[in-house]
Amino acid sequence: MDPLTLAGQLRLVGAALIGMGLLHVALPRILDWPGDLNGTSLLTRQVSYAHLFFIGLTCVLLGALPLALAPELLSGGKLPSVLLCGQTLFWGLRWVMEFAYFSPRLWRGHRLRTAGHVALSVLWTWVTAVFTAATLHAAL
Repeated sequence: MDPLTLAGQLRLVGAALIGMGLLHVALPRILDWPGDLNGTSLLTRQVSYAHLFFIGLTCVLLGALPLALAPELLSGGKLPSVLLCGQTLFWGLRWVMEFAYFSPRLWRGHRLRTAGHVALSVLWTWVTAVFTAATLHAAL
């Protein structure tokens, strides 16, 4: 696998997304959810953890697609083009959320959180750029 090719970049993005999905196992402890959610209702706690599970699973599944099928996704055709377009939209919206939704008050003045914000900003920019390039490639 040549990481400088579009197929190589798609595979790397897939691996990164799988890693991000697996990170969701530790995310409650990293973000101190047990302490934060302790005072909430059982329903709120269970919905929070259920959503966390499905977000992690979604990252893994959306990452498995380009990791396993990069050449097929780049081959053109209706299905690969739609899948790539969907990934571009999904991760592009996640990129927008990093800047438009999450308040800078959450990370400013906190070294670890600032590093996380910068790392996620770079990650979502890269993921979105690779899927955008792949979408354009498959469409042409």
